[in-house]
Parts: sequence; C-alpha cells; structure tokens
Amino acid sequence: MQKTKSLILGILCLIFGLSQSQWLETTIYLPDSLSGMDPQAFTYNATNNKIYVGGSSGNCVIVIDGTTNQKIAKIPAGRGIYSLCWNSTNNKVYCANYLSDNVTVIDGATNQVIATIPVGYGPWALVWNSINNRVYCANYYSNTVSVIDGETNQVIATIPVGDYPWDLVWNSTNNKVYCANGNSGNVTVIDGATNQVITTIPVGRYPSALVWNSKNNKVYCANNESGSVTVIDGETNQVITTIPVGGHPYALIWNSTNNKVYCTNYYSASVTVIDGETNQVIATIPVGDYPRALVWNSTNNKVYCANQYNQSVSVIDGATNQVITTIQVGDYPCAFAWNSIQNRVYVANYGSSSISVIRDVTGIEESRLPLSLNRQTLRIYSNPARGYLGVCLPLKADRQTIKIFDISGKLLKEVALPAALSGNEAEIRIPLKGINPGTYFIKVGSEVKKFLVVE
Repeated sequence: MQKTKSLILGILCLIFGLSQSQWLETTIYLPDSLSGMDPQAFTYNATNNKIYVGGSSGNCVIVIDGTTNQKIAKIPAGRGIYSLCWNSTNNKVYCANYLSDNVTVIDGATNQVIATIPVGYGPWALVWNSINNRVYCANYYSNTVSVIDGETNQVIATIPVGDYPWDLVWNSTNNKVYCANGNSGNVTVIDGATNQVITTIPVGRYPSALVWNSKNNKVYCANNESGSVTVIDGETNQVITTIPVGGHPYALIWNSTNNKVYCTNYYSASVTVIDGETNQVIATIPVGDYPRALVWNSTNNKVYCANQYNQSVSVIDGATNQVITTIQVGDYPCAFAWNSIQNRVYVANYGSSSISVIRDVTGIEESRLPLSLNRQTLRIYSNPARGYLGVCLPLKADRQTIKIFDISGKLLKEVALPAALSGNEAEIRIPLKGINPGTYFIKVGSEVKKFLVVE
C-alpha cells in the first residue's frame, strides 16, 4: 500500500516537476531490518558514481548505483551510523558507528570492509583532510577527536576538545580542522599538520554546524540555542562578527558561485541567506516546517532544503533566493547527497526508511521522461551548458562515438563509448574544458543537436 501511494505521488510530482525542470524520479526503499534502516547519513563516491547511506538501525551501509539508482551492495557495519565520508585519494568510505564506538572502513571499488577502527565513545562526525590524507572523527561522549591515517587505517592521534563535539569542517587554505563543541559553546581549532590544538574560540550557545567559505577563508558556525551564526577568520582564528538569524539554526551550506551562506532556522521555518563578502543577511526565505538539512547543486546553482515535518524539499534558486518549487518526499527528510555526474539529489527519509531521488534538468531543450520510459531520441542537458554537457542516449543508437563540432563544422571532440553504457540507463557527462563560450553541435549516429556553452 505504501509503495502504491508513493508511486501515485511520484507520478503527480513528475507531471508537476517537468514544468519546473525538477521531478521526483524514484523512491528507493531500504527494508534492511525489521523496523527499516532509518537512513540519516550519506556520502557520495565520485570515482565510482556510488551513493553510500547509513542509518540509526540496520547495522549496515547500503550502496546505490548513481547511474541506475539500484541498490548494489549491503555492507555490514556498526550500530547507529551518524556520519559517512569519502576519501578520494584511496577511494575509501568511512562510517562512524555511534553505538559501537568504532569506524568502519570500506573499499570504494569493491564495497568490502577493509578495517574496523576503535575510536572514542559515540563517534558522531567525520571529515577528511586531503593534504595529509587523514580522517578526523569527533567522539561525542569522549570529548575527543580521533585522527585516522588514510593510508594505514590506524589512529595516529587522539585530541582533547570541548564537551560534546558535534560537527567538523576542514580549511584547506590553512590546513586546519574546526570542531564545534555543543555543550562548551566554543570551537576547537586543530593544526592539520601537527594534530595539535591551536586555539579554542568562544561562540554562541550550542554550536551545531560548521561550513567553510574558501573564497574569503571564513568559517561560519551556527549556534543552535543562540539564534545566531558566528563568523571566524580562517587566517587569524578571530571572531569577525556574530549574525542574528532565525530560531534554532541547524544546518549550513556555502554557495561558491554567488558567495552566499545558507542557514536553516529549525523553529522559524525559514532559511537565512548571508552574503559571504559582507556578512550581511540579504534574504530570509520561508520554507516548510522544521528545515533540517541543506545541499547545494553547483551545476545549476540551486539549494535544496529538507523540511522535516512537511515531508518536502524546498528548491531555492541560488541567484534570486526564491523558492522555485517544493517537492514532496518521504517522512522525516533529514540528510542529502548530491550526485554531480547525473545531477541528482538524494534525500534520506528517516521516518519511511527510504531515499527520494530528485532529478534536476534545468536547461534541457525538450520535455523529458525518466530514462527508462520510451526514450527514442537523443537528449542533452543542461543547455546552455557550463562545465559539462549531459547526454542521454536513445534506446537504439549507434553508440560507438559522440562527436562535438563548432559552428563551422570543425570536429572539436570525439568521445568513444564503452559497451557498458548500453541499455536503458545510458547516460554520460562530457567535460567541456577548453571549449570556449559559443554555439556547438553534438552528433550521435545520425542525430544532431545544437547547444550553447556559457561561462
């Protein structure tokens, strides 16, 4: 019955979404324990185009194929998974098992468990430092951060921090790790080279989220019980300013295209938009009840906001700060992952033990159905294109090569297609690096499409 209702809802969302260039593409169910998995943690593996999801029950990590949206593996892990992160250097996925006091390490190529690493009590948050290839794990009840060597999977340091470390962020400019200590009302700054504490910065009451602005080298800290965001200078570790926002700020995300910081206000049913240059509030956007999580889509410059008690996701235009559509999802949406290759957003529905998959096709040149339905012609997105061109191959086509020509007919790029792309879900992204803004043509078999490249 639940699946039938979700299917009907999905069809309605699809019809509405086509006019908005957004739709609920599919719902992935996770019945991996008697009570469901209760998904609440994500990470995306761009090397293999996989999404990893963990939950508060089920004692496992489910792997989803980013092309087909099919579950392809179930990996045993610990109990109470609150955080996942991906190490692109070694293609490993780390899983913080809150109730098992350890971290599971998964091989991103084989989906096999490589190691189980004991850490502190209540591992809650993870972040990866690509400069030193280290993973930092905040241990909620131990008031420590464990540092894991990404090569050896060994704990190389345990760093005392404040009470109830809740969130972590890494500053790659200065190679620092910031740890928000919920019960201490401060942020611990750790040197990424030496694993020594540099300083402790007082902020507001119960800091609950961190984000780093690489353009201005600032760290933003959402203070859950103070209704504010503290802005920290990444060079000096000094507080620059404190910005009043809404009630109970919970999540942060940074938009590098427009240099904006977005903050969900859990009790105010709104998202505050902060100018990353001036640190001024430039908009307050009404969304659904109890906004819980955010993710930014850099391809089309959109911010997605999960509204926990509305079973919905608000989609915000990053240029105008307007909500452009609201998409119904499952119960208690609480976390996101963005698939940059297929331009999909994955929503963890904690209350219905499912994943909603939202498709974004802004700029597509014709109305489009899900890939497996009656696709007889070549389709491309986004158009105008920026950075890459998405190509959806027809069900029956000469799939040996894709060719791109300029307006004079000169061949600029030729992409050979592997046999693995055959089938109903044949879709790829073609990088446009080195191709200047202008008008171009793409040819697959006998079909030709025109597209624009913009800066």
